Amino acid sequence: MSDIKTVWKIDSGGWVSETGDLTSGDDLDTAIFISLFTDQQARADDTYDGDDRRGWWGDLGEDYRIGSRLWLIYRQRLSRDTAEKARDYAREALQWMIDDLIAGSVEVTYRIVYPSTLYLYVTIEQPDGSKRSVEFDWAWGEIANAV
Repeated sequence: MSDIKTVWKIDSGGWVSETGDLTSGDDLDTAIFISLFTDQQARADDTYDGDDRRGWWGDLGEDYRIGSRLWLIYRQRLSRDTAEKARDYAREALQWMIDDLIAGSVEVTYRIVYPSTLYLYVTIEQPDGSKRSVEFDWAWGEIANAV
């Protein structure tokens, strides 16, 4: 049995259905999406708006946290520093794959297309040597730089 297939569709949701059923498969992609786009609770030294540190209630008291801190940079101006934070947050969120021996290595790189797009490239090398690469992009503008 496989998981529901989660796909990167920034404008219309995250699941695909075929013939009335949710599509299944691509468990590694689903794990990457959940790791990157579930909001991890902000740390005590993180800067964020308001009092909501986000996170998943099931993580309370656990050493391991699901998700990433990418949400912390959504309102920051697109810059090299912001892109480097995004890369670092993504690496941090995917580290569990190495720790749990799902991946032999995880590589995250970025590219900025000024004035308004940030690309993150994730390459997972599995223990058998096969590689899976995924690309994510964000339009940095009305939402990301809202004041």
